[in-house]
Amino acid sequence: MSNDPLVVFTPSGKRGRFPAGTPVLAAARQLGVDLDSVCGGRGICSKCQITPSYGEFPKHGVTVSEGALSEWNSVEQRYADKRGLQAGRRLGCQATLQGDVVIDVPPESQVHKQVIRKAASARPIIMDPATRLYFVEVEEPDMHTPTGDLERLERALSEQWEISGITADLSLLAKLQKTLRKGNWQVTVALHRDNGPGRPRITEIWPGLHETGLYGLAIDLGSTTIAAHLTDLETGIVIASSGMMNPQIRFGEDLMSRVSYAMMNPGGDAEMTAAVRNGIDDLTRAIAAEAGIDPALILETVFVCNPVMHHLLLGLDPVELGQAPFALATSQALHLTAPDLGLNAMNPRARIYILPCIAGHVGADAAAVALSEEPGKSQDLVLIVDVGTNAELLLGNTSRVLACSSPTGPAFEGAQISSGQRAAPGAIERVEIDPVSKEPRVRVIGCDLWSDEEGFAEATATSGITGICGSGIIEAVAEMRMAGIVDASGLIGSAAQTGTARCVPEGRTHSYLLHDASDTGGPRILVTQGDIRAIQLAKSALYAGARLLMDEMGVDKVDRVVLAGAFGAHISSKHALVLGMIPDAPLDKVTSAGNAAGTGARIALCNVAARAEIERVVGEITKVETAIEPRFQEHFVAANAIPHKTDPFPELSKIVTLPEAMFNAGGGNEADGGRRRRRRGA
Repeated sequence: MSNDPLVVFTPSGKRGRFPAGTPVLAAARQLGVDLDSVCGGRGICSKCQITPSYGEFPKHGVTVSEGALSEWNSVEQRYADKRGLQAGRRLGCQATLQGDVVIDVPPESQVHKQVIRKAASARPIIMDPATRLYFVEVEEPDMHTPTGDLERLERALSEQWEISGITADLSLLAKLQKTLRKGNWQVTVALHRDNGPGRPRITEIWPGLHETGLYGLAIDLGSTTIAAHLTDLETGIVIASSGMMNPQIRFGEDLMSRVSYAMMNPGGDAEMTAAVRNGIDDLTRAIAAEAGIDPALILETVFVCNPVMHHLLLGLDPVELGQAPFALATSQALHLTAPDLGLNAMNPRARIYILPCIAGHVGADAAAVALSEEPGKSQDLVLIVDVGTNAELLLGNTSRVLACSSPTGPAFEGAQISSGQRAAPGAIERVEIDPVSKEPRVRVIGCDLWSDEEGFAEATATSGITGICGSGIIEAVAEMRMAGIVDASGLIGSAAQTGTARCVPEGRTHSYLLHDASDTGGPRILVTQGDIRAIQLAKSALYAGARLLMDEMGVDKVDRVVLAGAFGAHISSKHALVLGMIPDAPLDKVTSAGNAAGTGARIALCNVAARAEIERVVGEITKVETAIEPRFQEHFVAANAIPHKTDPFPELSKIVTLPEAMFNAGGGNEADGGRRRRRRGA
């Protein structure tokens, strides 16, 4: 093995070894990492900013020491003095590799910006928010009736709005008197009343009639992405939606990697908490700027998140969530303030509500899905699958609701895939393969044309074809199965076996050439045998989780399947069935709910009664623990086949006839004779 330093780039996951002294920017370019630069590496443009991470990274098999990069130099100092550089950031054109290192490329340093696919779904919501505006006329002070301004404001609210028992923070009291006098004793107050403990609280005050808006944020804090919906709290209208990569990705792509980082690096949990809180502040400023509003008008925020993100947002050590019995520090709903979470971009008196968690691996995001989709009110048996790095599943009807989580890993989001990338312009998101010619055609994010349609090359000239994202790899594998390029075991056949020269040898296995732009200096995008295995592992975990819930419910089939989550919204139902990601069901009964967790967060933001409702519902959901259930492994192994080793999938067979190809030794259709595995000791 080479002794050259190993560099691992996140969020792409691309890695390679380079001689000591290689600039980070040069390594990134050789690996095809999306790191911007327009000044030719002279330290002028600052677009190549990177963030190195130090410590133990079991996921990447790397230990990063403090000397992994060259020392801070005069060019970086000059730039920091003139324009400022965030703490911990380096310039990729100046920092050179000296040892093994994990390097995060922040969103602003990427040429092809991440497409956050967590748009708000249209949904009628009964408006009854916890924070409302009240205009009041306050009695002027009188020496003969000595009461404070707050007490007279309270009396005005009681007489004019029948609201009593108010309270206010010291920071509000500091501006109360000036505001009352500026408004000539007429003011508008924002009053927060929810289902939590405590009295009604004044969170903001304006002189006169305030008509410039009152806003809240619904934030879906995922392990890979953070999505926010800026919502008008008077109308319920989403005025802006935005998102970003979760900056914690540099500590590990999946949840257990982050738990491991906290275990192995003292203070690692605090590092991850600071990273995600800073990211939320950045996202808050960005979404307010996009909407053209003052961030101080954001007076309420609702968070939904999985248990590990829940603990890291709160500044709680997540280590207990990494080992049985997977104990949460708290599972109940939380009523907090922005300063409690160290959030500085919104109003300093903004109130925070975090939905309850269901169990140690089924979090507030699953509770939000339950609030949005209401499986407990369904007359038929519905399986709801929130597809992500850690999939969460709900199965239920009016009789009962079950829940579990399943460790699918990041493969569905393009990670752990040889040419995988996050969803960004230029990423392949749709694939079709002709079953006769075995020739593919693709569509990429940012272009509505297929690759064999006129104008495609011109339309993608700027972005190019850069890699393949989660929905693209799922369609590619399913299409390869339907075209007879992959057999039921997941093995890719040779060119002779499949009848296409696109199947190329890669060591002892084969890969399928999906796109080749190497003649013009572009990438050569392959679906490798390793990619197939990564997708098999992810889909098997998902299917096994669903089967466990079905076992617990005592059923062999479900009436309908709902795919939720940003990724679930972009999965083709047919391809999901071909892969065997989900239990067999009629194609028209497999639907998408879009970002159901985000929708649940918006419901809780806009309707205070919904908070009490979901807290009640969560207490009635039965948790099934996949980590300790022996049948999970049985279901997992059987689900490795595409679509499944034993389950017949009769509904799928009505719409697709899968080839009977078998490419392993003795399969019977190997044109080149096949290689038989040698017996041990032969």
